[in-house]
Amino acid sequence: MTLRDLVLKNRSCRRFHGEAAVSRETLEALVDLARLSGSAANLQPLKYILSHEPGENALVFPHLRWAGYLTDWPGPAEGERPSAYIVVLGDTQLARSFGCDHGIAAQGILLGATERGLGGCMFGSIDRDRLREALSVPPRYEILLVIALGRPKEVVLLEPVGPDGSIRYWRDGEGRHHVPKRPLEEVILRRGA
Repeated sequence: MTLRDLVLKNRSCRRFHGEAAVSRETLEALVDLARLSGSAANLQPLKYILSHEPGENALVFPHLRWAGYLTDWPGPAEGERPSAYIVVLGDTQLARSFGCDHGIAAQGILLGATERGLGGCMFGSIDRDRLREALSVPPRYEILLVIALGRPKEVVLLEPVGPDGSIRYWRDGEGRHHVPKRPLEEVILRRGA
């Protein structure tokens, strides 16, 4: 599979086959991809909490906001929830700011998950205070992102942005998730434009 294939296949997945386990070894291999990725000034300030047991997962799930544009959907039902999570933390004793390190790390994790036949969703919309309490995260660590992982249960379709210009994702009557993407010509600016 080429990198382009991985990028195209790596879509935000919000419904999973809940019975399909993700092992700790798989999570460690995914974090290893992040560990080996670039880091500003090579500070390497990111730390990770791995969750793959049902009891641990139940501590993470209620503190995530699942799909802002799907206002009538509270998130995946029992049996469709992720089998694992990676909580991405910034160690404030190693850096004051984390720049784009956590974005780089998350993309590596998600591409690695896609290569393994898994799906994932990156969350920045998190009830951080409650998640910190639920996982007993020490104050020195800033909760940056949560990545939900599992075997994908939904179909995600990319499509061009429509005539109305809306980039809001949506689900059709068959439960397929549609994600409008702006055309390449719109995202590349010409000098002087």
